[in-house]
Amino acid sequence: MANNSGISAAEEERPPDRPALAIVLILGAMFVFVSMDGMAKSLAVEGMPPERIIFIRYVFASLLLMPAVLWHWRSRPARTKRPFLHILRGVLLISSGTVFVYGLRTLPLETATAIAFVSPLYVTALSIPFLGEKVGIRRWSAVVVGFIGVLLILRPGSESFAIEMLIPLVSSLCWAGGLIITRSMRGRESPLTILIWTTGTGLVVIAPLGLMGWEMPSDRALGILVVIALCHTAGQYLTIRAFMLASASILAPFSYSTIIWATLIGAVFFSSLPDMATIAGTLTLACAGLYVWHRERLVTGTPTVPGGSISEASRDQT
Repeated sequence: MANNSGISAAEEERPPDRPALAIVLILGAMFVFVSMDGMAKSLAVEGMPPERIIFIRYVFASLLLMPAVLWHWRSRPARTKRPFLHILRGVLLISSGTVFVYGLRTLPLETATAIAFVSPLYVTALSIPFLGEKVGIRRWSAVVVGFIGVLLILRPGSESFAIEMLIPLVSSLCWAGGLIITRSMRGRESPLTILIWTTGTGLVVIAPLGLMGWEMPSDRALGILVVIALCHTAGQYLTIRAFMLASASILAPFSYSTIIWATLIGAVFFSSLPDMATIAGTLTLACAGLYVWHRERLVTGTPTVPGGSISEASRDQT
């Protein structure tokens, strides 16, 4: 109900925009997410099955989510009229995460992260059949340029090409599917509802694979897994808080800071650095993604955020 000034109660309760703080939060969230990937890579390289890494991450993430669920229990946060969409989203995201860790076993962190920048281009293409959006020649041109950037990174037919480089492409496609579903639920579901269903679905799906051939992790590995779960929860929280303080139009470009963090972490902890072709492809892909962001901001007002899934629904719930 609106008050005498014509401002709704929801608008009165919405915190004022604080773009500077929001940018700091989104930069921190991207660093936390890449750090999580770096730790997952170290465990995968040491021989831990990726599905077990993801399973234990989801177990700890579920435990960390439980206080929020109990705190809001009276409002029935798990209630929804869209269970199929939530389950499909959970399956897509757990698939994306597991497949990505498989890629990290052999790929440099910065290379896998760079290839994953293709997700906004997937979203642009998928938004036509699934969301009924109209995509003009400018955004289609950016999509083509972006895939040229992918080819620069992959260099199929050259000695540097490895079949494992296709894995982040599959992971990004699953992630883009999750983003499409998030967009379809914009303003209809709360971030907590989305988190509950995504985490619960992912845990049910990955549990049989994670428990297969179970071996108890070492104390060191278990400690890393706990930190990974903390990073997962902290990254989600920072991202949602950022989108409560500023619009996606402002924050989307800063999601590309992941490549900076990935390069630094790869150099320091894995002694890997991207070659010139990878740098050129990454810049091409990032520029294409940023142009898509620019056009979406002008045309639809809802630009795609690389790596932002739950966050894309949070703005409408504040």
